[in-house]
Amino acid sequence: MIEAINLKRGMAFEKDGKLIKVLETNHHKPGKGNTVMQMRLYDVRSGSIVQTTMRPTEKVEQAILESKDAQFLYTQDDTAYFMDLETYEQYELPTSSIENELLYLLPNTNVKIEFYGDEVIGITLPSTVTLTVKETTPSIKGATATGSGKPATMETGLVVSVPDFIKEGEALIINTDKGAYAKRAND
Repeated sequence: MIEAINLKRGMAFEKDGKLIKVLETNHHKPGKGNTVMQMRLYDVRSGSIVQTTMRPTEKVEQAILESKDAQFLYTQDDTAYFMDLETYEQYELPTSSIENELLYLLPNTNVKIEFYGDEVIGITLPSTVTLTVKETTPSIKGATATGSGKPATMETGLVVSVPDFIKEGEALIINTDKGAYAKRAND
């Protein structure tokens, strides 16, 4: 059993026969009343995402997840395909369950596949990925890294805020935790 206050992003637990994965947590202390944990949770089996609150001392049954090194292969229709790097076994995940993660994935990107028993429930992204800028406004002469930035659409469809000097076609390192520009790939 684990208390709600100790739940972190990426952890999973069982409640009412459902396997739940934590997407976001926020420790909230309203002006009046007791402290609560505001959470955004993903029901692995139904695919639904819910916002909920829990008391910090509320206990849930932690689900032990295992992970294996894998490689993203491709998506076809509503399915994403991954390959185990040791056994070459292929795994399938519905694209709806990893929509956000797919914005960071190119074919041959290494990830970790998460399992609950024999059930494939998700993936863990590397901390950074290298993506190419597909579309952005032209760079401004004399722009510096301290400017306000501009939106750039990456080759996967991900939109991130980048410094004004970034041009189309540049390879950038993107932080997958924050979904933010980290630096140029060639720096």
